[in-house]
Amino acid sequence: MIQLENVTKEYDLPTGKVGQLVAADHLTLDVPTGEVFGLVGPNGAGKTTTLKMVCGLMLPTAGRVTANNIDVERNPEAAQQYIAYLADFFSVYDDLKAWEYVEHFALAYKLDPGKVRERVKEVIALMGLESKYDAMVSGLSRGTKQRLGIARAIVHDPPLLVLNEPASGLDPKARLELKELIRRLNRGGKTVFITSHVLPELEEICTSLAIMEKRKLLRVGKIEDVMSGAGRTKRVRIKLAAAGFALGAWLARRPGVSEVKEEGLKVEMVFPGRDAELAALVRDAVNAGAPICGVEEKVESLESLFSRLSSGEVM
Repeated sequence: MIQLENVTKEYDLPTGKVGQLVAADHLTLDVPTGEVFGLVGPNGAGKTTTLKMVCGLMLPTAGRVTANNIDVERNPEAAQQYIAYLADFFSVYDDLKAWEYVEHFALAYKLDPGKVRERVKEVIALMGLESKYDAMVSGLSRGTKQRLGIARAIVHDPPLLVLNEPASGLDPKARLELKELIRRLNRGGKTVFITSHVLPELEEICTSLAIMEKRKLLRVGKIEDVMSGAGRTKRVRIKLAAAGFALGAWLARRPGVSEVKEEGLKVEMVFPGRDAELAALVRDAVNAGAPICGVEEKVESLESLFSRLSSGEVM
């Protein structure tokens, strides 16, 4: 659905300064059809620049961007017919009713005038905004305006939805509603390309992920591959049925095990291995005499992994 091939974006520095400002540095990634693809990175990483190049709103200095197999630079209008884009900050027309706002964009997209009103009702219902159909935009909440913005973005029914920080400024209830809406749109056939700083929620809805830092892509792939490939760690708690075996000391001597803590009949540790390796470790402990009666694990979150990548702890 989206391909970036060695894409770079540079700007000239202000008069009197030598060199160029790099906003995106040799980016290569593939967003397959049907994915919910997340782009993660701090402010200034280059996420917005990347999305704008995908949507044809900004031209790359070098490299190639395609959307639905159309070269975005050479034929931006054709590519944009397949793209719905919602910026992180977007304007709404407060003096219009909700349906009028969506209809305005439907006509701008040159939809059949005879079918516009029906399509407007359809997308407003899809967003769960039937009760706001005749409401003035000025009186809508931030979360409702966000859904209305998505309604106008998809009114021409494109297969690709590009969302830049859609959860920004939303309260917890509105974030949950947005998350379910994205899932529903994806189930309905939309490919979603999304950036967000709300990392736990991004981890819940994304099927693939790219981690961006200092205008470069550090990791790209299926979310489980990105996490495991970056050395995702597990915090494991082991419960003993009885005292008498120094499990903490035994674990501390095992390769890869760290941060061992003992408290009564419970031992906690950090273990970087996969599930099969953890199972083998527990089996070895039992064979050595440890009366283990339970094992619990808490897998490292995307937020924690992102922090380690940003700090350079993981390369």
